Amino acid sequence: MTDREDFLAWVTSDLRHAEMALHSGDPAPRRALWSRNEPVSVMGAWRNALGQHALNELFTGLGKSFSDCRSYEFELQAYDVVGDMAYTVGLEHTTASVNGEPRSYVLRATQVYRREDGEWKVIHRHADTVTPAA
Repeated sequence: MTDREDFLAWVTSDLRHAEMALHSGDPAPRRALWSRNEPVSVMGAWRNALGQHALNELFTGLGKSFSDCRSYEFELQAYDVVGDMAYTVGLEHTTASVNGEPRSYVLRATQVYRREDGEWKVIHRHADTVTPAA
């Protein structure tokens, strides 16, 4: 298996599982896939975080906000692996409850990854809400 194939398999399995768990209220699987090394950052659709402490607070807060994930699909549009760095660009289609209210939404998401001790870890996320064209 090539580096790209191995990375894509991880994105479509472990990373997808972590996002489903987060949107059902469990942030632990997502946190486990994020680097414990600095720098880490999130420029999120709802909140931002810079550094480990802020990242922990963000993921804990998101876990409290989300529940009842009925679907999560990552529509991968581009990705690459160069050495121990990788990125993904795509659309996240989610149906879950946010603060107890059922919602469906789409986020544009770009993530950057670093291979640490042979495992992929997320180091940066940028996401924003896709709004329908007027």
